[in-house]
Amino acid sequence: MISARRERTGGMSNQRNSLSRRDFLRSSAILGAAAAFPGIVPASVFGAEAPSERIVVGCIGVGRMGTGDLTEALGIKDVQVVAVCDVDSKRVQLAQKRIDSYYAERRPGELSKGCAGYGDFRELLARADIDAVQISTPDHWHMIPAIEAAKAGKDIFLQKPLSLTITEGRQVSDVVRRYGRVFQIGSQQRSDKRFRQACELVRNGRIGKLHTIKVGFGTDPGCGPQPEMPVPENLDYDMWLGPAPWAPYTEERVHPQNSITARPGWLRISDYGAGMITGWGSHHLDIAHWGMGTEFTGPIEVEGRAEFPKDGLWDVHGDFHIEYTYANGVKMIAADEKVHKNGVRFEGDKGWIFVTRGAIDAEPKSLLQETIGPGETKLYVSNYHKGNFYECVKSRAETIAPVEVAHRSCSACLLGDIAMRTGLKLKWDPARERFVDNDPVATKMLSRTMRSPWRL
Repeated sequence: MISARRERTGGMSNQRNSLSRRDFLRSSAILGAAAAFPGIVPASVFGAEAPSERIVVGCIGVGRMGTGDLTEALGIKDVQVVAVCDVDSKRVQLAQKRIDSYYAERRPGELSKGCAGYGDFRELLARADIDAVQISTPDHWHMIPAIEAAKAGKDIFLQKPLSLTITEGRQVSDVVRRYGRVFQIGSQQRSDKRFRQACELVRNGRIGKLHTIKVGFGTDPGCGPQPEMPVPENLDYDMWLGPAPWAPYTEERVHPQNSITARPGWLRISDYGAGMITGWGSHHLDIAHWGMGTEFTGPIEVEGRAEFPKDGLWDVHGDFHIEYTYANGVKMIAADEKVHKNGVRFEGDKGWIFVTRGAIDAEPKSLLQETIGPGETKLYVSNYHKGNFYECVKSRAETIAPVEVAHRSCSACLLGDIAMRTGLKLKWDPARERFVDNDPVATKMLSRTMRSPWRL
C-alpha cells in the first residue's frame, strides 16, 4: 500500500494549495501526454503480473452510483477495496459479498480477512491502512465525508455534484487543498475524447469568436403526497437524514428497498439535492467552462425561470430556462430538452460545435478534421476517468477534474437554481462569491442550516 507516501506528501506547500488557473493550465499541458497513457488502467489490459504499488481503498455509499464506482475500482489491478460503508445494512452486505467473491475468484489471497462493513463513515476513515476513498452518497452527504476524509489524510473521489450549497463547496475546496489531498469529481465527460476535442477547437478559435453556449438536459417529474411508513430495520434513517431537516420516512424520500439500480426519490427533493440542474448540469456546465476557459471563475449575471411541482413530495424544478452572462461577454443558455438537445453547443461567428455523449458535430464539418498544432492550447488528456484518479494518487499530480474546478461548475448550477427559485436577475461576484446587491433572499440560499449535531 502507499501509506508511507501519503505521510510524506501530506504537508503540501501553500503554492499548491493556492493553485491558479495559469498554474493549472501549465501543469495540465505537461501532464497531458503522460495522462494519455496512465499507469493504472482496467485490470483486463494487464497480464497476470500488473505493476506498481497497491492503493488501499474504502467506499462510502454503495447504492446506485456507488455500486458502479465500486465495480470500476475492483477492475483496477493496483486498487484493493478493503472496506465499504452505507447507512443501509443490506447494501453493505451486498457490497461485501460482491467484493469477497471477486477477490476469491479473480485475485485469490489479496483480501484474506474479507471486506469490512460499516454504517458510519467515520469508522471507515479512522482506518490507518486506507489511502483513498470513493464517496457516492446523496448530495446532502457530500461535504462532511469529503472534508473529514481530507483531514484524515485520504485522497478522494467524489460523485458529482460537489456540494448542496455554494458555501459548502467553498469549504470543501479550501480544506482539500489545505490538506494537500488528491481529489477528483465524477465529471467523467472530461475523460471523453469528444468533449476534449470540442473544447480544444473552441479554445483555439476554430469557430471564431465564441458568443453563445447552449446547454440542454432532461428534467424530473413530481409525485403526489406520500404516506409515512415504518423505517426498515436495515436502514439507519436518522443517519441517512444527517444534516438535512428531520422528515417522516417514506420510501420515495430515500431509495427503493428492492432495487439498487432504480433511481432514488431523494434526487427529486430539494433538502437533499437541486434536481437535474446539478444532476446533469454539473456535467454540461463543466464542459462549457472548459471550452471557454472559465474553470476558475463563474458568471457575473444569472436569471432563470422554471416550473416547480405545486404539491407532493418531490419538489425540484421541471422545465426550465436559465441565462448566464460571463465577464468575457459569452452568454450561456441552459434549458430543458424541449428547447435544447442534451449536450453542449458552442456558437461562434465562424461556426459551431455540438458535443454530447457518444457524438460530436460541427459546422463547417471540416472543423472535426482539424488538429491542434504546436504553440496552441492543448487540454489535459485523460482517456479513463477513474484510472486518472488513481494514477494521480500515486504521482500526487492534479487530476483532470480537481476540487476547485468542481466547485466552480457546481456553483454555476446552484446559482441557476437560486435564480429559478427566486425569479430574480442576480448579479454575482465570482471572486468574492457573493451577490453584488446582497439581496437577502438570494444570499440566504448560499448556505443551509444543518441539523444537530452536524455543522459546517
